[in-house]
Amino acid sequence: MRRTIIFLLMMFLCHSLFADDAADDGWDDDWENGFNDQPVIPEIVYPDWFKKSFLEIPDDIQEAVDAGKKGIIVYFGQKHCAYCQALIDKDFGQKDIETYTRQNFDVIPINIWGSNEVTTPDGQVMTEREYALRENANFTPSLIFYNAQGQKALMLRGFYPPYKFRAAMEYVERGYYKEESFRDYMFRANPPPKFEISDMNDEDFFMPPPYALDRSRFQAQEPLLVFFEQQDCHACDVLHSEPLEFEETKKLLTHFEIVQLDMNSETPVITPDGQRISAKQWAAQLNLFYAPTLIAFDERGNEIIRIDSVAHVYRLKNVLEFIVRKTYVTSPGYMDWRFDRIFGGKKLPPLDGNINTSDSMAESPQGSSN
Repeated sequence: MRRTIIFLLMMFLCHSLFADDAADDGWDDDWENGFNDQPVIPEIVYPDWFKKSFLEIPDDIQEAVDAGKKGIIVYFGQKHCAYCQALIDKDFGQKDIETYTRQNFDVIPINIWGSNEVTTPDGQVMTEREYALRENANFTPSLIFYNAQGQKALMLRGFYPPYKFRAAMEYVERGYYKEESFRDYMFRANPPPKFEISDMNDEDFFMPPPYALDRSRFQAQEPLLVFFEQQDCHACDVLHSEPLEFEETKKLLTHFEIVQLDMNSETPVITPDGQRISAKQWAAQLNLFYAPTLIAFDERGNEIIRIDSVAHVYRLKNVLEFIVRKTYVTSPGYMDWRFDRIFGGKKLPPLDGNINTSDSMAESPQGSSN
């Protein structure tokens, strides 16, 4: 009994801590409403405390351990990426996050389009771009946390608000990754509400129940897009504002079958591969830890790509275009497609930042932020 009481008290304190972080995490409305995920100009400048590395990653890990740190963070980024700038400003820009990071990790920046030679933690030698491709760093910034033994403890793809970023660092630094998934860790620390606080955002294009999504026996006519959301979700509210109101995005969405699921609910679902489970069980099986998460499946029920981090107007549009054009059938991945389109003789948009949504500009290096 005493042990149970202590455990519950710890969970309460942990939940309170995360709730306070979420309420004061630098994720303010003014910043959110003004966020533009077109490329930033001029180029991003790394914090001066990022490590000046020769890209011999095993040596970097050893040097971090010798300095009393828990390991390193390999940061995959791009020179004009708005989400990378958000990471530097809104996450690393928080003094407590900077201090905590510098105490426990060295940060090694990698240019996902770079040709510099890298020795990876497992001793392979390749270019920065090949390393990013191997690690499926589809969305920048992507971060890989390596422990003292050079093992991957956690990977984050995309930008996350400060409270979740703090949690990710604590998850690695305190060794929780050895015992549980990041999803389970976050669920313990910040469980979903037990009672309805507010309804989820509805859209005309969402399919009504029952959710019979099986594509394993008969091929569907269109790809499937599943919105995993939850109630009382501010990030979900943001997704349903400007990103889903963008005219080009609306047109692309007409090419999908689209379902919205509460990732914490017992709503029955027949999954694309034919399983009969609840939405909550499916989310756990998919190891989802961020709401909203969007996952696309092809006509036969195979997962194409997922967005499980902050996605604004152009990142969302570009991913939908990648699917609708069926580029994934011939291209090894989203990042390869981006590389081919970005470096096809196109230049950065002008300094005035005017939005040009024509096809020729939509995937120029303004898209390099996506």
